[in-house]
Amino acid sequence: MNQVLAVTVFVGAFWFIATERADKVKVVLVAAGLMTVLGLVPGEEVFYNPHVGIDWNVIFLLLGMMIIVGVVKHTGLFDFLAIWAAKRSRGSPFRLMVMLMIITAVASPLLDNVTIIMLVAPVTIVVCGRLGFAAQPFLIAEVLAANIGGAATLVGDPPNIIIGSRAGLSFNDFLLHMAPAVAVIFALFVLFTRWLFRKHLRERSEHIETVAALQERRAITDPRLLTRAMLVLAGVVVGFGLHSLLHVAPSIIALLGAGAMVLISRLDIGDILREVEWGTLVFFMGLFVMVAGLVHTGVIDLLGDAAVAAFGDNPLLASAVLVFGSAVVAAFIDNIPYTTTMAPVVEGLVEQTPDPGQGRALWWAFAFGADFSGNGTAVAASANVVALDIARRAGHRITFWQFTRYGVVVTALSCVLAWIYVAVRYF
Repeated sequence: MNQVLAVTVFVGAFWFIATERADKVKVVLVAAGLMTVLGLVPGEEVFYNPHVGIDWNVIFLLLGMMIIVGVVKHTGLFDFLAIWAAKRSRGSPFRLMVMLMIITAVASPLLDNVTIIMLVAPVTIVVCGRLGFAAQPFLIAEVLAANIGGAATLVGDPPNIIIGSRAGLSFNDFLLHMAPAVAVIFALFVLFTRWLFRKHLRERSEHIETVAALQERRAITDPRLLTRAMLVLAGVVVGFGLHSLLHVAPSIIALLGAGAMVLISRLDIGDILREVEWGTLVFFMGLFVMVAGLVHTGVIDLLGDAAVAAFGDNPLLASAVLVFGSAVVAAFIDNIPYTTTMAPVVEGLVEQTPDPGQGRALWWAFAFGADFSGNGTAVAASANVVALDIARRAGHRITFWQFTRYGVVVTALSCVLAWIYVAVRYF
């Protein structure tokens, strides 16, 4: 009975989010409350257990990076980068989209896809405004690129951190096994965007001459603060890369960086906190509790046990299920809680695989599916939710289906290519 109730609450909430009949923050708060009141989640553990409650590491990572981006925004750096990119695009929308996607995809494996979206999305909105382009297609393309590029390393996408911790995989392991496929898939994705966004890439900008006359250096309003902020940001990036060696969670590094930014900026704390996407943070809190209801009532375990029973003795088939099954399921429940709950199931599959090499391949299949699922829907990954909220606050609203109709296609193609890679390389 509890399992039916949990699924009913979850599906009902997702229906309201997908159809946009109500604000998504209100929906998840009501759904989380129902999960708790109906006894579908252990109320005493909701705030303390990341497996059956809120994952505060994710929440504080987002909060720290939002504060960092808020301080950087006051330096004029985003306007500087917008003018620089606009000039080099020469008024071509496709050239601009490719530039932004490459910047995003190259930076995502080093920072993480959520952080890079926080940094690049404001630039994109400004540059599109300068050139007279609709910002929505460019933002969607960037998020898709970030979710693909972030899959290349241990720190590029939150699911990889979870998988690496559970499976004992290092930064170099991900670089060796994930990065080659990600590079090929991203290159093909860039070519594919010419067709995917073709309706938005036909007309050149009529404002390129006006933009070309601008001097980007004048956009920097506080050079001293910019220098200090870049040093702090560099320290945060290094910290992200070394967090496994330092045994410090990325969320702590982000919060330390945020504290340093506040100290060096001398800006009013109220102005800084107004840059935080509080609605996004609350949305994730509610979503974590919703997913916890599925975990606590055993719905996720049922799915996992069925997978082990059906595919445990066939590693190649299991790898296909992990890629495509993860892409479908995680697209609806966010890939962070999904990865957390399914990692023990995959560990069981790996232990039942006689060949250690093929067993480890199941981890890579799982990583590809979980990472690329992030492009499946507008709420499938943290980067998506953050980008849509930034767009909404800037007056460039992206609807659930406007994002999803592009994301589904990219997810399907990415997963097909990823599974071919896994099958050819490991089986």
